[in-house]
Amino acid sequence: MQGLMQDWPLLVSTVIDHARVNHPEREVVTRTCEGPIHRCTYADLHGRAKRCAKALRRLGVREGDVVATLAWNTHRHMEIWYGIMGLGAVCHTLNPRLFLEQLSYIANHAEDKCLFLDLTFVKLAEAMQAHCPTIKGYVIMTDRAHMPETTLANAICYEELLSAEDESFDWVVVDERSAAGLCYTSGTTGNPKGVVYSHRSNVLHALAVNTADMLGLRSVDSVMPIVPMFHANAWATVFSAPMVGAKLVMPGAKLDGASVHELLEAEAVTCTAAVPTVWLGLLQFLESDKTKRLDTLERVVVGGAACPRVVMEKFEDNYGVLVMHGWGMTEMSPMGTASRLKHGMDKLPREQQLGWKLKQGRAPYTVEMKITDDAGKELPRDGKTFGHLLVRGAAIAKGYYKGEGGHGPDATILDENGFFDTGDVATLDAEGFMQITDRAKDVIKSGGEWISSIEIENIAVGHPSVAEAAVIGLPHPKWDERPLLIVVKKKGVEVSKDELLAYLTGKIAKWWMPDDVVFVQEIPHTATGKIQKRDLREQFVAYAWPAA
Repeated sequence: MQGLMQDWPLLVSTVIDHARVNHPEREVVTRTCEGPIHRCTYADLHGRAKRCAKALRRLGVREGDVVATLAWNTHRHMEIWYGIMGLGAVCHTLNPRLFLEQLSYIANHAEDKCLFLDLTFVKLAEAMQAHCPTIKGYVIMTDRAHMPETTLANAICYEELLSAEDESFDWVVVDERSAAGLCYTSGTTGNPKGVVYSHRSNVLHALAVNTADMLGLRSVDSVMPIVPMFHANAWATVFSAPMVGAKLVMPGAKLDGASVHELLEAEAVTCTAAVPTVWLGLLQFLESDKTKRLDTLERVVVGGAACPRVVMEKFEDNYGVLVMHGWGMTEMSPMGTASRLKHGMDKLPREQQLGWKLKQGRAPYTVEMKITDDAGKELPRDGKTFGHLLVRGAAIAKGYYKGEGGHGPDATILDENGFFDTGDVATLDAEGFMQITDRAKDVIKSGGEWISSIEIENIAVGHPSVAEAAVIGLPHPKWDERPLLIVVKKKGVEVSKDELLAYLTGKIAKWWMPDDVVFVQEIPHTATGKIQKRDLREQFVAYAWPAA
């Protein structure tokens, strides 16, 4: 017997349609690249997205074509997303923090047909132009008054492009499994690989993100996604917020502590999301001026890298803001877990609560997780055993664009049971909480045992004189590898090796203790803000242990 329910396609266009009908007056507020604050509503954004789709069709873009964006979090970027996807085309977000060579490779591999770009990226696009023959046109996301002089071929002013159209456009009804978005991995090994999101996966993922133990957004919320839209869909917030009618606050290009705080307060933000470096900057700004407060902020989502304990403690203890630790990856759309306390855990002593909250958290419905040993044997969920983290679910990649890195006739990247190897080493416990201990390529193997570099880093950065810390494993004549702690000091303060090692004593196992501490001016990062340990290992390739 078959069910007798309607076959209602899960298309991204239905999200913005829903927002227009049910929350037409709710605001989308943007700090524009030109400077001023811009305000529009979901009804306005819906109409402009239709104008964008109509303009793209006039420019020759058709269903299945790939259209690139090189832009910050703004209302324009958002309406372009919905316009591209509503046309049945594929929205490809380019990460401006990548090197020119990587950007050019990605644009050519994706066969981008045209490029929408913010004012801040005109010079970058000009440098790309000669290397990207598939890009036939450039749309600069500004008005005529701010349109720059440029060598970009066929450059079009975005506002003039939209003003030539009306809103009489019917969204293209494609199969819900059709491609909607394209985002490339950061390419830490080999060339970046393309992850292709479908309409179905985007909608299901946004629904999962909106569940109560994940972001749990509501119409009463004011949400500021600081995580960029070019970082795997801004963690689904540009879909999940319109789904429920939450106000959106788009910070544009200014992500320093003062600018972030200004918008948080001025727009009564209740929920915001970013990587730890952004929150460290905000907390330093707040500590520099004791009169500054967080009057409306209720919860902060921390992802992209492990949340340092000091960040969680300062937000919660000093400002009364709940911190949600999260984890995911481009291949997962991206959110895979969120660390929310379960029933009864709120009654535990504060120290025990922190132990749970500092883990990466629990998977929502639509995500399955397991850990295995090197031979693929599933390991126990005891919260202690380290293993390779594997995942499967409704919004998790089964292959890369054009079959890159896959195996078998369908170029799958999954194992025989349909699981994707995340490349992370983690523990799982009986309560369902997952904790990342390292990337598989970064885990430190000392004397046959594994040491978590992430845990040492998060403790070290809690020292009041430490701005940033990284731990890498380097060859050792007796123990195979030993941990080296690399530290950037806060400006104007001093701290010694002995002080840092004393600070770590009692907080980690004795045999985890770094064999040495070195101080540097800066630590290299990937384009997504994560510590680039490959570069650190190359930097310290000639390092010799003091006692070795």
